[in-house]
Amino acid sequence: MTSDRPRFRLGFLTHVQGRGDDFARTYRNAQELFTVADELGFDTGWVAQHHVALQGGGLSSPWTFLAHAAARTRRIRLGTAITVLPLEDPLRLAEDIATVDVLSGGRVEIGVGSGSSALEYAAFGRDAARKRELTSDHLDTLRRALAGEEVGTPGFRVQPPAGDFGGRIWQGVFSARGAEHAAAGGSHLLLNRAAYGFDAPTDEVQRPWAEAYLAAWDRPARPRVGLSRLVFPAKDRRTALRHIGEDVRRAAARMAESGAFPGGLDTEEALRRFHSFHGHPEEIVAALRQERALPLATDLITQFNPAVVDHDAAVRALELIATEVAPALGWTPARAAGPVPAGV
Repeated sequence: MTSDRPRFRLGFLTHVQGRGDDFARTYRNAQELFTVADELGFDTGWVAQHHVALQGGGLSSPWTFLAHAAARTRRIRLGTAITVLPLEDPLRLAEDIATVDVLSGGRVEIGVGSGSSALEYAAFGRDAARKRELTSDHLDTLRRALAGEEVGTPGFRVQPPAGDFGGRIWQGVFSARGAEHAAAGGSHLLLNRAAYGFDAPTDEVQRPWAEAYLAAWDRPARPRVGLSRLVFPAKDRRTALRHIGEDVRRAAARMAESGAFPGGLDTEEALRRFHSFHGHPEEIVAALRQERALPLATDLITQFNPAVVDHDAAVRALELIATEVAPALGWTPARAAGPVPAGV
């Protein structure tokens, strides 16, 4: 994280999951994580959109959720990683984004992607075979709408007028070609916590994607690379495994059903496939210092998914990330009274 690059930012991502089927409690707990992260100095808080329910929850309407989070927080930036863009009406999405941005005092980031669920595409009447085309078309419309241009029909502009979103749009990608496409459009880059369909370690797979993105970037503004990683610190490795091990193994078994992972993985191999950093904070710091993609990242986005961690353990893990893990990697908390600037 050199001086000629944007400030290294720390984020967290939640898929809004809990134990059991009490969605109200799950959503309240997830909101509390935003409050805790805001107080700890995290720069960004992200939610993932899932129209099909996950184990213990999932969030179908992220902008409603983030509007509520905006009212509970003061400075943390609020974003989606990702919004499933082909399933959205880009004009309605732009209206939601602009509204939350106004309510939050300009703290919104928007991450988009194509999603992967055939069931979701079928439910929304969209052709999954066209998801890349739909993503590009909808993103073009979304950009123009947020820029205040006429969209849809002559004379129509989205209201409320959006702030400057030129440096606040991110794309999730799964290839070097996708990374180059994101750079060509001026989007910041989001890299997933795991590289599915590969036997090699995730960071070994993703490092060339980040390099391709940075090589393709040709705009005056400085590019940002957001690296999502499963990070779960605890008092020791055994405690961490007690909280996340079985959930990760079960998630790997579900991924095997779609062919993303091989079948029959034990817990240790499942943790490797999900590129997990867990254990005592010192162990995690040492492992992250060996991470091949992290030196190219401007944003480290920590998450516990696919583990569904009890709320108290999640709060404690956020505390350890903010006070022991991230500072050892060069991060300093942003404790200014106002919101974190978009481009620092």
